[in-house]
Amino acid sequence: MINDFGLIVRTTRKGFTLSLAAILLFPSMLKAQTADELIQQVKAKLDKVNDYQANGKMKTNVVFIKAPIANVKVYYKKPNRLRINNESGISFIPKGSVNINLNNIFINTEGFDIIDVGKEDKTNFRIIKLLPKDENAEVVLSTLYIDEKLSLIRKAKTTTKENGTYELEMTYGKYAAYGLADKINFSFNTKDYKLPKGITFDYDDGSKKEENPDKLKNKKGKVEITYSDYIINKGVPDSVFK
Repeated sequence: MINDFGLIVRTTRKGFTLSLAAILLFPSMLKAQTADELIQQVKAKLDKVNDYQANGKMKTNVVFIKAPIANVKVYYKKPNRLRINNESGISFIPKGSVNINLNNIFINTEGFDIIDVGKEDKTNFRIIKLLPKDENAEVVLSTLYIDEKLSLIRKAKTTTKENGTYELEMTYGKYAAYGLADKINFSFNTKDYKLPKGITFDYDDGSKKEENPDKLKNKKGKVEITYSDYIINKGVPDSVFK
């Protein structure tokens, strides 16, 4: 029979089901969101956060240094202020660590050209590339792997002019509504990181020191931060970032 909406339906013992005719009459019902719409949804979630402070544990894995798992406090304030305080006093965090906060991917005021690459076979995440329209922008290209159902960035790869390429992998939990991860894996090319002059580090095996660790910087470094809690939009003083 035809109902009031012009849809052809048939009755079963379990209730009413739409026939194929309904799909043919209303193809817009199946229309997938565009890449631009998805980016706007992701950005809207991140925009809820004006500032935060968070407690967590940081694990550093770099081939030529030994660093213990450390308690850290992470502070963020719009538009792009980020500080990581490490209780041990040792933080092998490159300059590009500002990209640990996903808001910074969208900070380019002149906008982006958006390229929809499709879906990743293994995860079914939507792959979207962002090309800044500003030729002088520090970021050259960002590749995002987005969970469409939750409007969350699961992975991100950012290539910069001066500080190499950085990759992020995020695991979400109770702060997902703000786009804030419970766990972040941050990887980078150690060869793109300039160590301060005069700094020496132990090898992983602790056997000796190297006065010129630049010779060893040919592998990826990784930093893992697991957050225990966030305090969101309660205000963070500017003095924290000095």
